[in-house]
Amino acid sequence: MTHDDSLVRMANQIGAFFESMPDRAEALAGIAKHIKKFWDPRMRKAFLAYVDGTPHEDIKPIVLAAVLEHRALIETVTR
Repeated sequence: MTHDDSLVRMANQIGAFFESMPDRAEALAGIAKHIKKFWDPRMRKAFLAYVDGTPHEDIKPIVLAAVLEHRALIETVTR
C-alpha cells in the first residue's frame, strides 16, 4: 500500500462517517474541517496533489466534493 493509498483510505473513512449526516453542506464542511484539524500539512499537501493528478474513481464522491468546495480551508497552514 502506497502513501497515497493510505491517504485515500483515511479520507474515505472520514467521508463514510460524515456521509450519514442529513445536511450535505454540513457534511462537506465537516470532512474538510476534520482533514484540516487532524492531518499534518504534509499529508494534506500530498492528498491534494493526488486529487489534482489522478482520476478520482478511488475517492468517495462526498470526499471529492468536500475537497473541491473547501480546498482553501484544507490548504491553509496554521502556525
